[in-house]
Amino acid sequence: MTDRIRTDVAHNARVWNHWLGGKDNYPVDRAVGDHVTGLYPSIGEVARADRAFLGRAVTYLAGEAGVRQFLDIGTGLPTVENTHEVAQRIAPGSRIVYVDNDPIVLAHARALLTSAPEGATEYIDADAHDPDEIIRAVGSTLDLRQPVAVMMLGILNFVLDTDKALSIVRRLMDAVPSGSYLVLTHPTLELGGEGNAEAMAFWNENATPPIRARSGEEFTAFLDGLDVLEPGVVSCARWRHEPGAGEPAQVAQFGAVGRKP
Repeated sequence: MTDRIRTDVAHNARVWNHWLGGKDNYPVDRAVGDHVTGLYPSIGEVARADRAFLGRAVTYLAGEAGVRQFLDIGTGLPTVENTHEVAQRIAPGSRIVYVDNDPIVLAHARALLTSAPEGATEYIDADAHDPDEIIRAVGSTLDLRQPVAVMMLGILNFVLDTDKALSIVRRLMDAVPSGSYLVLTHPTLELGGEGNAEAMAFWNENATPPIRARSGEEFTAFLDGLDVLEPGVVSCARWRHEPGAGEPAQVAQFGAVGRKP
C-alpha cells in the first residue's frame, strides 16, 4: 500500500484535512492548500460547512427518518463527527460502510473508525468510478434489501465527465430499495463561487485528483427520480441550518437530500 502514497504531490483528502485544521497532511498539501486559500479565501468555510451539513443530514436520517444503514463514498480522512459517530449516537445499531481509495485514508480509517458494539463500521478500498465494485463489496455489512443512505459529499466533483457521474449515481441508487436516500454536496461557481475558477485551475495543475465545478442545473440532475427533501437544492450551509442564529452565510457548495420513492 505504501507505494501508492505520494508525498510530493498534494492530494485532496489531505488538503481537505488541512483546511479543517487536521494534522494528517504533508508540507506539499499545506502549501497547495494555502495557495488555494489565497486565491479563494472562503475555501475553509466551504470545508467546514460541508462537514456541518453531513452532521445535520445524518442526524435527520438516523433520527426522524429511521435509517439504519449508511454508505459513505469518498470518506476522506477521519475528523470529528464522522458519519458513524453521528448515526450511532442516535441509533447504536446503525451499520456504516466507508469507501475511499486513498491509502492514507485507508490506514487512518481502519485505525480510527471504530463502531459502537451494537452496530457495525466497515471500510472498503474502492473507487467511486466503479459503483459495481462498491455494490459487491458492501454486501457483507449492509443489507441492500433495507433502506440505505448513500452519502456522496464532495466526491462527484472528481468525476469529470457529467454523463459518467450521472451513471454512477443511478447505478448506486438502482441497487438500493425504496425508502433509501441520496445525500449530496458539490462545489459550484454559482452561489458566489465565481472566484473559485482560478483556484480550481491551480488545483488541477498542482494536485490530484483533478476537480470540476457544476451548475445548479447539473447538480439537480443527480436527484432525478428522487423526492427532494425541503429546502431543496441550496447552499449546503443553509440546508436545515440550526434555528435561532439567523440564516448562515452562503457557501459555494450545493447540498441536497433526496429519497427514493
